[in-house]
Amino acid sequence: MTCEAKFVYSDQFTKYRFREGHPFNQLRVTLAYELLKMSNAIEDKHLVPPRVATEEELRLIHDPKYIQAVKLASEGKLTEDEGFPYGIGTEDTPMFEHMHEAASLLVGGSLTAVDAVMKGEVKHSLNLGGGLHHGFQQKASGFCIYNDGAVAIEYIRKHYDAKVLYVDTDAHHGDGVQWAFYDDPNVCTLSIHETGRYLFPGTGNVNERGIKEGYGYSFNIPIDAFTEDESFLQVYEEALREIMYYFKPDVIVTQNGADAHVLDPLTHLCCTMNIFEYIPKLAHELAHEYCDGKWIALGGGGYDIWRVVPRAWAQIWKVMSSNTSFKGSLPVEWTTKWQQQAPVTLPDHWNDPANMYKEIPRKEEITEKNEKALEKALQFIQLKYNSPNSGI
Repeated sequence: MTCEAKFVYSDQFTKYRFREGHPFNQLRVTLAYELLKMSNAIEDKHLVPPRVATEEELRLIHDPKYIQAVKLASEGKLTEDEGFPYGIGTEDTPMFEHMHEAASLLVGGSLTAVDAVMKGEVKHSLNLGGGLHHGFQQKASGFCIYNDGAVAIEYIRKHYDAKVLYVDTDAHHGDGVQWAFYDDPNVCTLSIHETGRYLFPGTGNVNERGIKEGYGYSFNIPIDAFTEDESFLQVYEEALREIMYYFKPDVIVTQNGADAHVLDPLTHLCCTMNIFEYIPKLAHELAHEYCDGKWIALGGGGYDIWRVVPRAWAQIWKVMSSNTSFKGSLPVEWTTKWQQQAPVTLPDHWNDPANMYKEIPRKEEITEKNEKALEKALQFIQLKYNSPNSGI
């Protein structure tokens, strides 16, 4: 192997664009890539172009009638009334020209990342264009047309027969991936997200544990609004370590939404860049401990595309490729170039300044509530460990 990690990238990722002013903007992938280039942290040898997912691959998760509806919408041949049952043509997921092709490229990017790792070419791979975790079998949802993460996991099951742990740290519940594998004991899902009491999609309760043979392989930890770094990381570390030990996966797939940041306009959490340094560090450590390093990382949510997402996503690659994080100042070349387009003042450091938001008066209460959610979520594992037949 010439390098330990591959970075799936194409400037065509920006073709996945609903309309001007829509919060989902894949320019953020370009911003993250250029930040890495100007930081001298990525080379051409690390890059691999995404392929387009075939219709057969999309059908691993999505219904043929739904795929056909997306194709018709791509060509302007589907009315809003016809699209409504499929979740397309809505305010969240409007129709746009060539939407099928654009969405298929994102899925193909995740499959490209899967093959690079599962064929042994590299230990880790990153597709920042992916992570569209709200797509369902027959319906688009929450800016997501096709669910690349779910397709990638089913592709791993079909072609590599590996046990998959899916870890989702997006502020929104990873509902589409969870439901796709809710009865599958070979796919374990962990989602740490802002409670659905306040945030789309309103699911992801602690008691969503799976059904039939999949019972006990779905984990949800809904954290309270205004959760800060310390509480988020406590939940993440304890949950991931415990679940890795319990499930012992062959490969980890992580969804790395960057919308838990306090500056994100669509969520209510109060985290900083500190969590986006540590999230990939722990995933990297545990991938080597349990999976011979097999780790596939995807993008996800993140709607402050200027100040937050590029820094957060660049840290994933930095950890993947060097097992270190960026520190200090951002490259002046990057801030100078993009400040001309940015509607906000760009940061000049990798870390956030201290006291960047007002003190949260309910901090202790929020931390306690999150600890209780964590305890309830892991209760099933504890009961299994302590049972006479657990073997532990």
